[in-house]
Amino acid sequence: MKSIKVTNTGGPEVLKLEDISLEKPGADEVQIEHVSIGLNYIDTYHRSGLYPLQLPTGIGMEAAGIVKEVGSNVSNFSVGDKIAYAAAPLGAYSTHRNYTSKNVVKVPDDIDLEQVSSAMTKGMTTFYLLHKTYIPKKGETVLFHAAAGGVGQFFCQWAKSLGLKVIGTVGSDEKVETAGKYGCDEVINYSKEDFAKKVLELTDGKGVSVVYDGVGKTTYDKSIECLKLRGTMVSFGNASGPLDPIIVSKSLQPKGIYFVRPAMNQYFTNSEEIQEAANMLFKQISSGNIKIEIFKKYKLEDAVQAHKDLEGRKITGPAIIIP
Repeated sequence: MKSIKVTNTGGPEVLKLEDISLEKPGADEVQIEHVSIGLNYIDTYHRSGLYPLQLPTGIGMEAAGIVKEVGSNVSNFSVGDKIAYAAAPLGAYSTHRNYTSKNVVKVPDDIDLEQVSSAMTKGMTTFYLLHKTYIPKKGETVLFHAAAGGVGQFFCQWAKSLGLKVIGTVGSDEKVETAGKYGCDEVINYSKEDFAKKVLELTDGKGVSVVYDGVGKTTYDKSIECLKLRGTMVSFGNASGPLDPIIVSKSLQPKGIYFVRPAMNQYFTNSEEIQEAANMLFKQISSGNIKIEIFKKYKLEDAVQAHKDLEGRKITGPAIIIP
């Protein structure tokens, strides 16, 4: 059994592969043999210290696998069940682990474990963005940054299934086609074009009702320009760095902008909320509304390179780690 551990924060090189041994699962835990592990940009925030953690720590919050053993209080899972999860405590970068059963969901037989391991965090993020944080109506126009990335591909497909018009931004010409393939009605390369100006052109000067922004520092000001009166700014990531302090009188007050900074742990506080999101995600996958194409597979011992590729913007779709 092996696991990636972090004893001090920093660059990808702080990820260390170690041999581990597991005790029997606790009363409310299941022991999981991982088949596939999700790779997500939030993992780099945990590793770098942007999101502080108590050290030493495991890393990774998403995986899928097979139940090998159940604790004495666990009655809703059995040995051999296909399961997945996307929640703390961290430690998904491992071959095996004991994990709290309240955060685990069963995976339907028709869904592949490699696919679902890449889908839980991205899909559940999309769920709370579209169904909890701001709920757009059919026909509404929304703006999503980094539309060709992992979350972007899920979001745009899911949004289209709800009848929304999706304007997406990307950082290179190569990603324009990808964003269009996964559901964007309009794609803007913000490295070449003023995306705020283009969004206003596309909306006849009205602006969009909501911006979903996982990029952060470099897109915030222009995103505010894109919003209509009383629009909503949903800032859910920091791919380009954390936001500068917001001057309310300058950026929010002039148009009465609503600003929200959501995170998964705010929406999935119990097993019922987790199951609700998972059910909707699995339905989207089974119906074909969301198509998942794994961009790249890494070995567990290649986690350092995986993080280098994440931060180097070399991953343009769902990626996984195979233990």
